Amino acid sequence: MQAVSKRKANSMKILNAKICSNGQIFDGEVTVDGERIASVTPKETSSSSDETIIDAKGMYVIPGLLDVHFHGCVGYDTCDASKEAFDKIAEYEGSEGVLAICPATMTYPEDKLSEIMDIAADYESPVGADFVGLHLEGPFINPNRVGAQNSDYVQKPDADMLLRLQERAKGRIRICDVAPETENAIDFVEKIKDHVASVSIAHTCTDYDTAMQAFEHGANHLTHGFNAMPGIHHRKPGPLSAAADAEADVELICDNVHIHPSVVRLAFKLFTDEHVILISDTMRACGLEDGCYDLGGQQVEVKGNLATLASDSATIAGSVTNLMNCLRCAVKTMKIPFASAVKAATHNPARSIGVLDDYGDVEAGKYANLLILDEELNIVHMIKRGKLVR
Repeated sequence: MQAVSKRKANSMKILNAKICSNGQIFDGEVTVDGERIASVTPKETSSSSDETIIDAKGMYVIPGLLDVHFHGCVGYDTCDASKEAFDKIAEYEGSEGVLAICPATMTYPEDKLSEIMDIAADYESPVGADFVGLHLEGPFINPNRVGAQNSDYVQKPDADMLLRLQERAKGRIRICDVAPETENAIDFVEKIKDHVASVSIAHTCTDYDTAMQAFEHGANHLTHGFNAMPGIHHRKPGPLSAAADAEADVELICDNVHIHPSVVRLAFKLFTDEHVILISDTMRACGLEDGCYDLGGQQVEVKGNLATLASDSATIAGSVTNLMNCLRCAVKTMKIPFASAVKAATHNPARSIGVLDDYGDVEAGKYANLLILDEELNIVHMIKRGKLVR
């Protein structure tokens, strides 16, 4: 076990660390003052007698992870629209190294979505992960590519509705999804682009040209890439090729179910670690045993790490693999370079939702949300806003 000397509650130094941040790995130490990182230096400096000292002994120090697309865990879902659900989700995610969350909603009518916005508007998590916003995955999607979304509630893109929801949420909708081939979708993108951090193409049948038109008008993100969209064809390149040409951010679910490891490696080469964002897309069964669970009003059967609609076993219904385990899978199973995978689960998602000033890097001035990992990527220590919580 690593040496930890606890002295002063609001001052800390991590020595002998292998720091991994923003795609770089270097030896150094991290000094924390209060909730934020005070300095990151490449060599050892003198320590004060009133600092808590952690000797990392050459282990990795990385930023706390940030998941910008997941629905729930441990029996709770964002769409439960309750403070209890938000609290339990934040608590679980924080225990698994995901120290900031931007959970996603499902496709529902405006009145149901408004209930979720009301909870999100003033929500601050008491424990676990910081709540940093919402991802509105539906209802402005293509009814022919709903996946596990409920087609009964799909509707045409409606900018006025989005702005009403954003007002209810007090500006906390960070990502809004849309299928660009649907009626008035390009106009929708144009109208909402300045009201959210990212406009994302999702659940779509779009061709390349229409996707490019959406990107040219303000879209900058692709939701769960390769899933619920056309693939890459050499004569019909589709939204994935458009995202590469537009240098948009692309979400990947690295649970070894949604995308083959070879395609994940291809995606990192195509989009680069500047634009890949690792997500989990978990539903409420994450952290629980196999069984039957609800997702957006539909029944989902979970066996092992596979979740499918009870009514259609060929349709994957989200994931049950949390983001920390997706990161481990990306590195250990899919052979993605560690620094690239960490960047895709920290820096890139923070940038994509506009919270990079506070999250996403081991860097002076940002929140001291830090994980210390051993060679097997197990969490040995966890620091949340400057406090040693594990």
